[in-house]
Amino acid sequence: MLVRFLLASSLWFGIVYTTRASDTTKIQTPAGFSTSIIADDLGNARHIAAAPNGVLFIKLERLKNGKGILRLEDNNKDGIYETITGFGNFGGTGIAVKNGYLYASSNSEVYRYRLNDKFEVLDADKPELIVTGLVNKNQHESKSITLDNAGNLYINVGAPSNACQVADRTKGSPGQDPCPILETAGGIWRFRANKLNQSYSEGTHYATGLRNVVGLDWNSAINELFVMQHGRDQLAQLYPDLYNDKQSAELPAEEMFMIKEGSNCGWPYCYYDGQQKKKVLAPEYGGDGKKEDRCANMQKPVVAFPAHMAPNALLFYTGDKFPARYKNGAFIAFHGSWNRAPLKQEGYLVAFVPFSNGQPSGEWEIFANGFAGVAEVKSPRDAKHRPCGLTQGADGAIYVADDVKGTIYRITYNN
Repeated sequence: MLVRFLLASSLWFGIVYTTRASDTTKIQTPAGFSTSIIADDLGNARHIAAAPNGVLFIKLERLKNGKGILRLEDNNKDGIYETITGFGNFGGTGIAVKNGYLYASSNSEVYRYRLNDKFEVLDADKPELIVTGLVNKNQHESKSITLDNAGNLYINVGAPSNACQVADRTKGSPGQDPCPILETAGGIWRFRANKLNQSYSEGTHYATGLRNVVGLDWNSAINELFVMQHGRDQLAQLYPDLYNDKQSAELPAEEMFMIKEGSNCGWPYCYYDGQQKKKVLAPEYGGDGKKEDRCANMQKPVVAFPAHMAPNALLFYTGDKFPARYKNGAFIAFHGSWNRAPLKQEGYLVAFVPFSNGQPSGEWEIFANGFAGVAEVKSPRDAKHRPCGLTQGADGAIYVADDVKGTIYRITYNN
């Protein structure tokens, strides 16, 4: 379906301006679905959250016009969000609406803003600081968030490392054993959503062995946390005696986990080989591409995806505007790869996994594709758009945020 031409006057931080979305990128979706652009040129739009009245909140990775959070509203209900206001003086990724508050993260803190009944932000210059002092070392630094229905906040703290080598990403450097990074990163931490100024000591180290999770969501159908892990890089570059370029491009799998308190998913000691369908020992720890060793007891994924596609958002669809097979299923936004050479780069799409009784019930499939806008992506710089955020709107549509141009897509089903 061709995304439609957008022309709208918008209120941008108090200034009226006109935006024109002239991108005619074709987004391919299953029969019956349509895609439109509802806002454009917003900045590096990362995650996105929807309020019950249709208002959208966008978290920007970097400040634009001095603001890091956008509020979008479609006042005349014509499908174009013409009123855009900004607030927040921090960049980052995570954003969520829950119980009258807007939660948003920088790369080292989580804040919340009080909302009124129109989901307007109150005291925009005085957010409450909920969590502080999270590890931020300029690699896997984004702090993605989700909330459960019992007042808990879950935060990813990515590992500032590829495989916990003594010298990161260096040929011949051994893995640290035990890996000290796992004390404060490489996992999920749980905090109370309504308690101020929490640090690591006041939170729960909920799960470990996760290199980096950018996409996560609370599955309300079974009250469990699901996450998407970015797999490790550079097997052939670091261990050319064990892996060729093709193997390095296809390993390891990107993984979806159902996480419980105490889960250990194996990083950095292990990775998941989707071809052998097992966790194997990483070469930094004596692995040869086949040996399981300590990895036999590590948690395995519920779904494995091709390597290096970068899953950046996870959304469980609870609406009733899509066909029944999508109910409670998982949508995943893949940001796209950079290191699959000599194979072509992959990702730049939204995938779907059907679920039944809280577990995957079928193979994953491509739901929306064509965001990159080119026939073959040789480098992420070639991609016109890269899906990064997902949310379900009050109208039952799915909204997709792109962090190249800040384009926001709306995907609907034509009943």
